[in-house]
Amino acid sequence: MKNNLKGKKVLVTGAGTGIGRGIAIAFASLGAEVALHYSRSSAGAENAVKEIQERGGRAAAFKADFEKVEPLKEMARQAVDFLGGLDVLVNNAAITMNKPFEQVTVEQFDILYHVNVRAPFFLTQAVLPELEKSRGTVVNITSIHAFEGYQEHSVYAGTRGAIVAFNRELAIELAPRGIRVNAIAPGSVEVENQHKVIDNFNPEESGRNIPAGFIGQPGDIANVAIFLASPDARYIVGQTLIVDGGTTSWMPFGDGFRQPMNACFGKGYVPGV
Repeated sequence: MKNNLKGKKVLVTGAGTGIGRGIAIAFASLGAEVALHYSRSSAGAENAVKEIQERGGRAAAFKADFEKVEPLKEMARQAVDFLGGLDVLVNNAAITMNKPFEQVTVEQFDILYHVNVRAPFFLTQAVLPELEKSRGTVVNITSIHAFEGYQEHSVYAGTRGAIVAFNRELAIELAPRGIRVNAIAPGSVEVENQHKVIDNFNPEESGRNIPAGFIGQPGDIANVAIFLASPDARYIVGQTLIVDGGTTSWMPFGDGFRQPMNACFGKGYVPGV
């Protein structure tokens, strides 16, 4: 599989932190040239670029606000110009927010749908000519929130479910044009935001609630993204692979759904949170 990705041209959105950053570095480690999109995490994206370059790889970071369409289209043009084409698009960028259903504002709803649903839709549209030329692949990152309910996530869960449906339909529409489309639905993955938002976040303690016995790492998702983007997955089309350590495979009977959340996701990027 290493030879399959040598020289491939890859764009990863939301690559300044967490899963996106891990995916970008993993592709680069297998010889791919990588464009890393970021919105606010400039330091993380630039550090990732530096890490890739120090290993002899080729990478660059590009900023775009995904709350609007024109900036993402301009970012797409810049990334394609840098790469000289495009073989793989990883739609990873997304924002989350937890808030009781009745307290959600129109502005908050719109921001999450703009970033999480509208942006990958129109970004994929913008790079479609390049993907047709290369007979490339699209990997959409969604979440197990698309399949299981969790309190105070009515908006976020809706955006993740929309990506599953979008992924399935787009795969059928683009398959005759030589483009494969699939998605990954990660479960709990240890990323910077959890440590910022959750008081005394303990990965080992969190892992005890997962059948696999541990919390996932960005590399666990990156490995699946690399597989889906490679010719080894040529017969996988329109699927959403759940990568969650078994979380969605068990029945957590209890009253946890009755309890309000202690953490507050969305600070700094969703108004009113």
